[in-house]
Amino acid sequence: MPEPNKNRKFPLENYDRLCFLKNIVKNPNIIIGDYTYYDDFDNVENFEKNVKYHFDFVGDKLVIGKFCMIASDVKFIMNGANHLSDALSTYPFAIFGNGWQHAMDGKQYPQKGNIHIGNDVWIGYNATIMAGVTIGDGAIIATNSTVVKNVEPYSIVGGNPAKEIKKRFSKETIDKLLKIKWWNWDIKKITKNVQNLTDNNIDNLIDK
Repeated sequence: MPEPNKNRKFPLENYDRLCFLKNIVKNPNIIIGDYTYYDDFDNVENFEKNVKYHFDFVGDKLVIGKFCMIASDVKFIMNGANHLSDALSTYPFAIFGNGWQHAMDGKQYPQKGNIHIGNDVWIGYNATIMAGVTIGDGAIIATNSTVVKNVEPYSIVGGNPAKEIKKRFSKETIDKLLKIKWWNWDIKKITKNVQNLTDNNIDNLIDK
């Protein structure tokens, strides 16, 4: 049985609002895993527009794993949005020059790090992910959430700021899933196990 072509821009026939994301992203500082898809109400080219304040001179990265699901209007706020928060003023004087150009000499704007999204992560409509956040494998981010801190694997989070609602599975099952890392299997093996991956019995998946 052939699998969906991971190198195809639009994997669904006659539908151009869902794409395999790695095939449309042009920015080398946005790294996308195989089979991760983005679904947009208007145009899939909106994805990079929704990676906000992502300036080349900052050099931070957005890294998204395999088999993720990203809904329309999800936004990633990168480090270029950061201002000084421990100074007397948060105003970015230096960028305007004309006598202000030396305002940041010997100083630097805050860097919170890259955004890392694990594998098999579902990010719901209009969620916002802030700079420096890591979202663990198998997590679910609820619609309209604002994620300001790390999310543990196989957690469901929601709200502003996002808080954990519950774990998807028992600790034992989560540990097994993190150990087998099914998303790294050969695609033929994944295809043979799609029935088990859409079930909730981890032992069936392990036995196979």
